Order: sequence, then structure tokens, then C-alpha cells
Amino acid sequence: MSTPGSTDLTVKTDKKVIYEANEIYHVSGFARPYLPVTLNESQDSIVAARWKLIPFWVKTEDDAAKYANTLNAESESIFEKASYKNSILKTRGLLYVNGFYEPHKVAGQKDTENYYIYTPTKEIFTIGVVYANFKDYETNNVYPTFSVITTAANPLLEEIHNEKKRMPLIIPPDRRDAWLNASSKEDVQQLMIPYEGELGAHKVFRVTGAKGDTNRPDIQDAI
Repeated sequence: MSTPGSTDLTVKTDKKVIYEANEIYHVSGFARPYLPVTLNESQDSIVAARWKLIPFWVKTEDDAAKYANTLNAESESIFEKASYKNSILKTRGLLYVNGFYEPHKVAGQKDTENYYIYTPTKEIFTIGVVYANFKDYETNNVYPTFSVITTAANPLLEEIHNEKKRMPLIIPPDRRDAWLNASSKEDVQQLMIPYEGELGAHKVFRVTGAKGDTNRPDIQDAI
């Protein structure tokens, strides 16, 4: 599973930043955190959306908490899967991160290692997401929920995520508008490709399955 890392928004932006939270260094998707996104229904803003897309047929927060794993959505099947097929053409967004974590399998070793992946400048970049607005019919609360879209790995991630060979869909700056505004299946599919730019990576503390607080700056330090 691709896990977003830092989400510090102290960066120049022409968007209205409505999202308010301390910087996140690591968070488990299973905690269903609120993270900063731009949604194509409100492209001039950065808002909070909750990780793990909840499909329209789920009616209560209790049921949402028990729903099957929709943290990540595979690009190859996103137009066929029931959880996403009604959303992918209409509701897409951008998740803002400084990096993400991936597992690495070592031969003869039970536990995977973890690597932190980032751009060479270590600045914020964007990951493509698909989202759906979830309504809790018991409380009438409505909020956006999203899945991180994944693609086949690029050469670097093939070496790191060497079992499943996947990576999150990184949307470079020159494709962000196209991603938010694409209206046909063909246009969306053409944008869901492995990242072609340069990335850096280093081994970090094993956050996969870790107990205790992992949301601290040193969690991203190279070891």
C-alpha cells in the first residue's frame, strides 16, 4: 500500500487553503485521516478529505468504518470496480504530499523494509485520487472521501516495491489541470501512467505494522 508522508502546506500556492492541520510525517490509512486535497468540484481550493473512499451505498459511519479496503484504487480496473466506476469520470482530485512510503521485500527475511520516496527538491507534489462525497444518514454529515490511485511501478519503484511493483499515480504540475478536467475515459486513462520524472528514495524505520507514534519528523530519516 502506498502511504503518504509529509503534508506540510507552508508553500506558495494560488489556491485558497481551507485545510488546517499540523504537518503529518506518517499516518496509517486505516485511521482514515483527513488530508489536503484539491477536488475538481472546487479547483481553486485546498480542502480536507478523508482517506478511504466510501461508496454511495454505504449509509452510516459505523458501516463506513467496517467497509472493505478502498484506500488504493488500481488504475487498470478503476473503470470496472463498483466502488469507483461511477466516480472516476466525474470526481477526481489531487492529494498534496512531500513523499510516500513503500515496502521492500528482502529475500529470506519475514518482515519487509520501508523506503521513503520523494522528489529531488523535496517539495510538495501531487498524487491523483478518485473521490466520492459520503453522507452519514444518521447524522446528515457529508464529507469527501478518496482513494489513492496506483499504477504499475516505474523502474525505481520496481526495485523498491519489488513484490507487487506498484506506485501511486503522481500527477506532475503540467498535467494537473488536465487531470481535474478530463471528461472522457480515454483522456483519463492516458493520464494514469507510471511517473516519468526523477525521484529520490532512502530506507527508513519500518512503519508497516509499527506500534506507537509514527507521526514524528525522525520517522523519515535515512537508516
